[in-house]
Amino acid sequence: MRFTAIGRTAVTATLVIAAAACGGRGETGEGQATTSAAQGQCQGQQTTGITDTTLKLGGIYPLSGPASAYGDIPKGIKAYFDYVNAEKGGVDGRKVELVVRDDGYQPPKAVEEARRLVEQEQVFALFQTLGTPSTTATWDYTNQRKVPQVFVATGASQWGTDTEHPWTIGWQPNYVSEARVYAQYLKTEKPGAKVAVLYQNDDFGEDLFGGFKRAIEGTDVTVVAEQSYEVTDPSIEPQMRNLAESGADVFLNVTTPKFGSQALAADAKNTKWNPLHIVNNVAASVTVLKPVGFENVQGVVSSSYYKDPNDPQWADDAEMKLYKEKMAQYAPGADPNIPYHTFGWAVASSFHKALEAAPCKTREGLMESVRNLNNVQVDMLLPGVTMQTSADDAFPIESMQLMEFKGERWEVFGEVIDTRKEFGPLSN
Repeated sequence: MRFTAIGRTAVTATLVIAAAACGGRGETGEGQATTSAAQGQCQGQQTTGITDTTLKLGGIYPLSGPASAYGDIPKGIKAYFDYVNAEKGGVDGRKVELVVRDDGYQPPKAVEEARRLVEQEQVFALFQTLGTPSTTATWDYTNQRKVPQVFVATGASQWGTDTEHPWTIGWQPNYVSEARVYAQYLKTEKPGAKVAVLYQNDDFGEDLFGGFKRAIEGTDVTVVAEQSYEVTDPSIEPQMRNLAESGADVFLNVTTPKFGSQALAADAKNTKWNPLHIVNNVAASVTVLKPVGFENVQGVVSSSYYKDPNDPQWADDAEMKLYKEKMAQYAPGADPNIPYHTFGWAVASSFHKALEAAPCKTREGLMESVRNLNNVQVDMLLPGVTMQTSADDAFPIESMQLMEFKGERWEVFGEVIDTRKEFGPLSN
């Protein structure tokens, strides 16, 4: 599959989702999105972008720019949809056309692309808008238009705590809970740790770093140095030099892939500073570590919640075998060992299950389903990790497991941590 840096990338994946007496079409004036409504038991609910045989979704990703590594995610999504459509008859009988747009990790561009997807492409839902800044820039618009913005590819805590945007919901563990896991690890394994932090100067970086600072309050773990960077910065080497001078024995790396690689490389280069290196999940892909040299990232710690395609413990796992087989068949140019492809497969499978369970195959029905997930099992998630939401808990996945880089791959260790049970819910 080839993605272009601008304009529409057509991803024709056929996914089928049942009718449930939800037909019907409406009309609007020129230049506005067509609105259609359901009949029967779902009367009055929105069916724009969905018919008895088709479903149209829109995704916004940084296919270019400083976060372009995430452009691998929609390849995994497309492979999953193509497989389901071609071999499983879709989901309840409808085929999906997935339209992918590139925002270059620029919030104004994300708004432009969201409008194009909703008003011109007439999508049923925005499935995955990647990045905290881009999603924050678009959620006022999608909620005003009452367009589902589901399973956004960002772990910002606001997707689950905000009550003013009911049409937007996350998927992956939120950054505050991830930060709590790292704080707990340090309190147990490295009490009295002195931590230096590099973080992206936006809502993403501040959310995870802020969560970490709150999690270590009242403990002997302290932050002794902090440096931020902008996504437009060419390098973070000056920040890394400043952090190294702190003499911290732990380095918390809160970055996106490009800067994650730079920070790992700077850490490896400075042989006089040898902290325990913790890298956040969104920059923990082997594609981030490999350019640094696997020999230079031994012992780095992170966390995860879905199966790593490079981990031999999943070699005979039925879902992993299916994933690798279908990636080879439907995305022959994509390396199935890149975890971002696996992420895409997992989130597509999650969407499949959520929409299949929707009481009405409408925009309202989809949102009802994603906010009422009852321990839904997704086979690409780690054992013990399920999707769970309720009226007062809008975080679908809140369990994760620590992992350490050894040899040429990550190795999970310890038990899966259910952050709801371990730390309590996040408050609004």
